[in-house]
Amino acid sequence: MLRKFILLLVSFTLIFAVFLPQDIGAANDSVTIAEETVNIRNGPSLSYQLVKQVKKGENFTILKEKGDWIQIQLSATKTGWVANWVVTKSSNGTTMPSIDKKTTAEANTDQLRVRSGPGTSFRIIGYLNKGQAVTVLEDNENWLKVRAAFGEGWVAREYIDVKNTTNNPSKEKNSIGNGIVTDTLNIRSEPSETGTVIGKLTKGSTIRIFSKKNNWLEIQYADQKAWVSADYVQMGTESQPSKTEQESIGTVTASNLSVRSDSSLNSKIIGSVSKGQKFTILAEVNNWVKIEYQAGKIGWAAGWYFNRDKTSPKQLAKDSKVTILHNGTNIRKDPNTQSNVLQRANEGDSFPVKSVNNDWYEITLPNGTNGFIAGWLVTTNGAGPEIGKQGAEGYLRYKTIVIDPGHGGIDNGATGTSGTLEKELTLRTAHLLTDKLKAAGANVFLTRSNDSFLPLPSRVRMASVHQSDAFISLHYDSNIDRSVRGMTGYYYHSFQKKLAEAVYYSTNAQTKLKSRGVRSGDYHVIRENQRHAVLMELGYLSNPAEEMTLTSGQFQESVATGLFNGLARYFKE
Repeated sequence: MLRKFILLLVSFTLIFAVFLPQDIGAANDSVTIAEETVNIRNGPSLSYQLVKQVKKGENFTILKEKGDWIQIQLSATKTGWVANWVVTKSSNGTTMPSIDKKTTAEANTDQLRVRSGPGTSFRIIGYLNKGQAVTVLEDNENWLKVRAAFGEGWVAREYIDVKNTTNNPSKEKNSIGNGIVTDTLNIRSEPSETGTVIGKLTKGSTIRIFSKKNNWLEIQYADQKAWVSADYVQMGTESQPSKTEQESIGTVTASNLSVRSDSSLNSKIIGSVSKGQKFTILAEVNNWVKIEYQAGKIGWAAGWYFNRDKTSPKQLAKDSKVTILHNGTNIRKDPNTQSNVLQRANEGDSFPVKSVNNDWYEITLPNGTNGFIAGWLVTTNGAGPEIGKQGAEGYLRYKTIVIDPGHGGIDNGATGTSGTLEKELTLRTAHLLTDKLKAAGANVFLTRSNDSFLPLPSRVRMASVHQSDAFISLHYDSNIDRSVRGMTGYYYHSFQKKLAEAVYYSTNAQTKLKSRGVRSGDYHVIRENQRHAVLMELGYLSNPAEEMTLTSGQFQESVATGLFNGLARYFKE
């Protein structure tokens, strides 16, 4: 009798537990802040009071979860709530693997193109020669973001040999000026001819100079202190702000923009400003603007994230020089491609800038006459603006795009014939696309950036919260019939059709998969979405041959490029 009573009591206890309100405990899990600045509140809703602001990269222990909100441990005595769409979650202290920052690498071929973004459609900003050392900053599967002597850019991974060792970055130091290399120049470990040669700079390279010792200039090379002879460097003006002709007002166009201690991406972040805020521009240097971001606090922000009002001064070109990127570059009589060619210049040739005319620089030639050169064929040094050829990236700058990698966490999605999980492949595609969009100047938000589960309403809510210009949900398909293959695009509301068609036809043309067309589809993330949205089924994992194609690096690069170009085409129209 007692045994039956105990069994009955245990049964009732288990049944009752199912109906208890559930706050998901996660004491061993943690979250990492994924946005520049994130608000922490004292309850699981936007209506609760703000208790603290935290910065991107900060990590906190999860106490429990409630709906779309996560309670975190802020300190020994303080807790708070954060929205799950602005963090990335890791289980048991583990996170998604990433490349070691500050890894050194070398180009394994001559004339390796360095581009402004991870793709062949991005502008060429410089070249690397075989054996030239760089620092790897980011890994995009097929592309690496690197820092070279002339700045940061992206190179095709197959042409770079990554070393296993990492360097400790040197302490941050303000530069005393810039210089242009006038001939092939050895980089040495010490300020002496007997110093070990650790690299080379090519003619026309722009360098930042940190100090001068006798006839040697200190530079930073592959994140270590190095020295070059001053005899082969043409010194530019020191990095002092160029005063604007009159004070102008700039409006911030980025969602959250970092304010730094100096006019460089390498300088310390000291604050942030938000989209729509207006500031008086106090000074400008190398396309960076000096602003008073808080009462009594001065800092520098990227000038390309500011819109100037009509009273903004003319773009300054005084004391600027341009350096030719390609052999045989035309210098023309007038600022258009139909104008007569005055002469041709070769890679590394440098000319002083007289003025800027739309996308053209007016330059002074050695004989004293003036000519024009297209801005996308040169690099600049000085206060003059950097001009890029209007390509796909030109239509994506400042656009807010939410990328939704389908499935995740406990939801695997489709499983391929060889075991490929849809949730992993959608995330892989999303990361490739994200880097391309960010390089083009877009504001990008991922509904998930790792293997975590996110309810469908939360995915839609992100589009609303960020007021996205486009929402793109990525999926891979499956069918019981293994012969079915191809790509399909879906929209639900009629106002979403234009985006769906632009993205679908561009992606399908780029990948050359069988076209299954664009259709109306009753899917939550587009049905409940009041923003422009598209759901893409990028191929069938259930088809053995197509699964092999979909998981290849070549296809992943192609599909990310197609999605990128499709978004650009949509915004262009």
